[in-house]
Amino acid sequence: MSAQNSAIAPLSVAVTGTVQAALGTLAFSFTFPAMTWALRGFGPWTLTGLRGVLAGLLAAACLAAAGARMPPRSAWPGLAAVVAGCVVGFPLLSTFALQQASTAHSAVVIGLLPLATAAVAARRAGARLPRAFWLAAFVGALAVLAFTVRQSHGAGLATADLYLFVGLLICAAGYAEGGRLARTLPGWQVIAWSLVAALPVTAVTAALGLAAEPVHWTFRGVTGLAYLGVVSQFLGFVVWYRGMAAIGVPRASQLQLAQPLLTICWAVLLLAEPLPALAVPTALAVVACIAVTQRTAGGR
Repeated sequence: MSAQNSAIAPLSVAVTGTVQAALGTLAFSFTFPAMTWALRGFGPWTLTGLRGVLAGLLAAACLAAAGARMPPRSAWPGLAAVVAGCVVGFPLLSTFALQQASTAHSAVVIGLLPLATAAVAARRAGARLPRAFWLAAFVGALAVLAFTVRQSHGAGLATADLYLFVGLLICAAGYAEGGRLARTLPGWQVIAWSLVAALPVTAVTAALGLAAEPVHWTFRGVTGLAYLGVVSQFLGFVVWYRGMAAIGVPRASQLQLAQPLLTICWAVLLLAEPLPALAVPTALAVVACIAVTQRTAGGR
């Protein structure tokens, strides 16, 4: 019986971790539509600062209620990477991009993010992943890339693309470091401490933005801001980092291959964008790639 229980336990952890990573992906899939809504009421600097302040205050309250202890000194370099990539850098750069590009075009960064995250994590840990993993990851990323580029009518590398590319790199580093830290710290505390540490920066950003940019307190603008601050910036990361800690950064990151297609669906429903003709075949290709990467990435 004990041997059976020991076999069931890792399976249970893997299933739970996969579900949590999938929930994080679902939460993040609403980010770009919510950002588009929020930009109708706030400028990019104001939006980035306010979402960070909102999430930081919520995180501080949760940490205080839980009586959480300060992370050890060794954790702060990793937390700094999370702050730079996930709390400040990517939110600001993707906001700039969405001012110039559509939701479908901007979703290209999400298609490349899983591959970048897995590469950063593998390099950081000195791990060697099977060739089948990398092949499936590349095929999945290329499928999503081809889909989103086609939706943008083959547009070249514009300023928005540069914002997205730089944001992709720093976000991948933040994801990988957060997933690594979540093995020794509770997953929700990784993002919570990062948000609290970033409060001075996000508060100044919000103050400067409010002084320089016009604000329109519309229902959609406030709703988008609330979602970005509460879910995209905090609650989504809670389940995402817990999932990465359970099943490993490379495997969890590949679940995000489905995120661009989910984002397109929400763009159709919430932003009235036309339904892409290749959504179904691309979704099937992505699901197949996810299945391969989940089977081949056995390690963390």
